[in-house]
Amino acid sequence: MKKYTLLFLILALITGLVGFTGLRFSGIEVIRVVCLVTADLFVISLMAKLFFPDKKLRLQRIKKE
Repeated sequence: MKKYTLLFLILALITGLVGFTGLRFSGIEVIRVVCLVTADLFVISLMAKLFFPDKKLRLQRIKKE
């Protein structure tokens, strides 16, 4: 989900420009819904990046006695 942040931003901007600029055709409601869904997914992916950053785990050797 965190890898798709830029994709969700681009999709939300494109569908927002098409859906909310005043164009009139039969599928405009679908485009508006897609815009809202992708904007929500963009916000969720940003929050995931903020709260769960990618941390590399370091493996440590355990000495056996």
